[in-house]
Amino acid sequence: MTAPDGRGAGNDNNGAVTSSRQKLRTAVPPPRRLGDLVGPFPLTVAGAGGPGWADVTVRGVRADNREIAGGELFAAHTGGHVHGARFARAAVDAGAAAVLTDPAGERLLAGDDPLGVPVLVADDVPALLGELAATLYDRPADRLGTFAVTGTNGKTTTVFMLEHALRALGRRTGLIGTVELRVGEHAVPATLTTPQPADLQALLATMVAEEVDDLVMEVSSHALALHRVDPVVFDVAGFTNLTQDHLDFHATLDEYFDAKAELFTPARSRRGVVLVDDDWGRRLAERSATVHPGAVVTLAVHDGTFEDPDWRVREVAADGTGTAFTLVHRDGRTLRTRTGLPGDFNVANAALAAAMVLESGVDPATLGDALAAAGGLSPQVPGRMEQLADAPRVIVDFAHNPGALDKALAALRPTTKGRLVLVFGATGSRDRSKRPEMARVAVDGADVVVVTDDDPHDEPAEQIRAEVLAAARVHVPDATVREIGSRSEAIRTVVLEAGEDDTVLVAGRGHETVQEIAGVDHHLDDREEVRAALVQRAGGHS
Repeated sequence: MTAPDGRGAGNDNNGAVTSSRQKLRTAVPPPRRLGDLVGPFPLTVAGAGGPGWADVTVRGVRADNREIAGGELFAAHTGGHVHGARFARAAVDAGAAAVLTDPAGERLLAGDDPLGVPVLVADDVPALLGELAATLYDRPADRLGTFAVTGTNGKTTTVFMLEHALRALGRRTGLIGTVELRVGEHAVPATLTTPQPADLQALLATMVAEEVDDLVMEVSSHALALHRVDPVVFDVAGFTNLTQDHLDFHATLDEYFDAKAELFTPARSRRGVVLVDDDWGRRLAERSATVHPGAVVTLAVHDGTFEDPDWRVREVAADGTGTAFTLVHRDGRTLRTRTGLPGDFNVANAALAAAMVLESGVDPATLGDALAAAGGLSPQVPGRMEQLADAPRVIVDFAHNPGALDKALAALRPTTKGRLVLVFGATGSRDRSKRPEMARVAVDGADVVVVTDDDPHDEPAEQIRAEVLAAARVHVPDATVREIGSRSEAIRTVVLEAGEDDTVLVAGRGHETVQEIAGVDHHLDDREEVRAALVQRAGGHS
């Protein structure tokens, strides 16, 4: 899987390699004098800046040299692999009107021939880039209703549910998340969970220009730690849960939690809804009561998890492939709705989405009527419990950490008549401590486990599989565990061998279409592989 911070996503400040990417056409701000634009910010001009540097016209700001258009400011700062200043010459050749960098970048540029454009220097470029871009684009977030969701698992589904609810209310929406970027009816695949700060402001300005009413977006811990959503203050923020993930970026779970908790402060949100069914949610609610008093409300799906929450889920009942439930506030307000997506965790996602809309000021009766007409909170979420066949039942899901995998297996077990078969792998060059945990979850939750490759990145694939297999066999020595390195072959083998009453879960990649092996991107879409195997199973040609 591509990391949420985009490492491996581009030849930009991160210095990696990628294939071509679809882009939404973003708004072009009115021209600004460079001196007027940067005047309020704590920065200096390298050397004398050249005569008339303040009168240079700026027409945008970018942190990716490949996307520079004529007259834009290139932001060159420290990246995951390579300093962005190394791409400054390419940016200027592409038409950059000026360069913004940090002291390290200034030193790199001092050894080269002069760029011929003003070079501005700030101590911390990412910390001011969002504010600078917001200024350039005339603070577009202030003209949108804004909803943000954070947490380890469920962000994408909750955001799709939020957008579904808002559209049911007749609102025109924009969506930013792991799967795609969408402005009204126009969508392209996403490359980062949360865009870089300059790109985000350009995208928000585009939404304003396209008369979008509400923005819904996933906000990752990386985005908060790296200032990507500065200076947006969201109208309503939501928290799903927290389980082990991204410890290759955050040193500890506490640090990971602290990054997400930042969203529930006055600097980041006006109101918040926190699911309190896990310890981290309860901890966040307690912290928010002090840090953001009166602005953050609690939501409990399960009884006994939190004393006297603001919102509770009641009257849960099976409804087709999904679940109907009632959302009840302590003041007596109620909302009866449903979701067609399976599993208790999707009840939690749906309840959070509904509570966030209600906390934005929508009346429960109005929302209830809109959702009833729209079939409930049942959007199609690519690669999230996406069912591709009935007999055998074959599902592709993004579950890529122990918590998500455990929930996915638990959701499928009650409705599986035959065997529950799992195909999964672990990501290379990331948090290795997840591997034994995922292995234990796999053999505890599935009848048959097939260990295959995910994204090996720069790590030997056979080494990753060996770690997962060893942990699985130690945990349950007699478990049915197989190794098939090729993911395509693993999917095809399992689908062809499955009985009609079996459930096959292909986990870990979900919507993703690129597998990275030793720095090379290969097209691989689990859903395409499943469909091809189903055609072969039916006697057709794949």
